[in-house]
Amino acid sequence: MNPHRALIVDDERLARRELAYLLADHPEIEVAAEAGSVGEAAAALERLRPELLFLDIQMPGESGFDLFERARVTARVIFVTAHDQFALRAFEVNALDYLMKPVNPARLRVAVDRFLGRGAPPPGPSAGRINYDDSVFVTIDQAPRFIAVASIACILAEGDYTRLISTTGPIGLVLKPMKEWEQLLPERHFARIQRSAIVNCAHVARFEPWFNGAMQVHLKALPEPLTMSRRYARQFRAKFAV
Repeated sequence: MNPHRALIVDDERLARRELAYLLADHPEIEVAAEAGSVGEAAAALERLRPELLFLDIQMPGESGFDLFERARVTARVIFVTAHDQFALRAFEVNALDYLMKPVNPARLRVAVDRFLGRGAPPPGPSAGRINYDDSVFVTIDQAPRFIAVASIACILAEGDYTRLISTTGPIGLVLKPMKEWEQLLPERHFARIQRSAIVNCAHVARFEPWFNGAMQVHLKALPEPLTMSRRYARQFRAKFAV
């Protein structure tokens, strides 16, 4: 079986060399290329189409996050960072894995096993909620993206998926249930107004009374209002004291 191609992105040459050295113990993974900047990484992704991406977060003058704005990333992503868990909360839900520097060989084996479909599943959501000024890491149309939490106007349920709507229009479908979004988003800014809708209160234009104690919620990003059921209206008033 041909090994899976990997791309290592880190501005520190010694860090790239160390990770490549550790990956030599994993014959299932072939380091196809290394990149020292986001620009080099974008070109390598286009040229090589790797299946696995080891991505540093903080590099001089740019961030590993910027790569998702400059290139279509279809590879599974393992973040490699010297930062603490606070910086990781925004993306650990959907990233394949993350490794703290210096990379521990045993921890790297766990990450590789996850990529190969062996061993433990990827880490789950952080125990705490993300902040309003964070970004959340999601996969849309098989491409990972970072979405600013503050830019999310509402989230609508669609079967096993949820649809993200931003202040500028639809973003796409995400394989994440409403309950998980409800537990992840900052509760002082987002509210569930019905079984299939969560709204960002900052992007509500107005409320209008509706039948039997329900309310119509007009969002700046949607042409038609959403209905807040009577039960959720009671919860909303208790939560926000309106």
